[in-house]
Amino acid sequence: MLYPTITELTKDEFNRYELALATAKCARIITNEYVKQREAAEKAATGNKDTDRNLIKMINKEYRDEKAVKNAISRIHSGKYKIVRVENCDELDEEAEIAEAAEEEAAE
Repeated sequence: MLYPTITELTKDEFNRYELALATAKCARIITNEYVKQREAAEKAATGNKDTDRNLIKMINKEYRDEKAVKNAISRIHSGKYKIVRVENCDELDEEAEIAEAAEEEAAE
């Protein structure tokens, strides 16, 4: 049996599709954080095997030892991440376009 159940995760407010999307987005956030921590640990590596073993400890245990989807589900269940339904997609698209334009200007 799966724990937590879908009913517990959605709290009868969201459907399975919305839960799947939220879990995937949360897992992507967790994976990105793991990659950042791993890159920082690799940059700090000196080439000494004894020191490099300790660098693994620099990565958060939660990211290092558990799968991203499992972490995402537990975070949604605990309330760390919340599922938010966007009612008007047009407003979201406009905000995304504005954010992308700002990022492009900052990159130039």
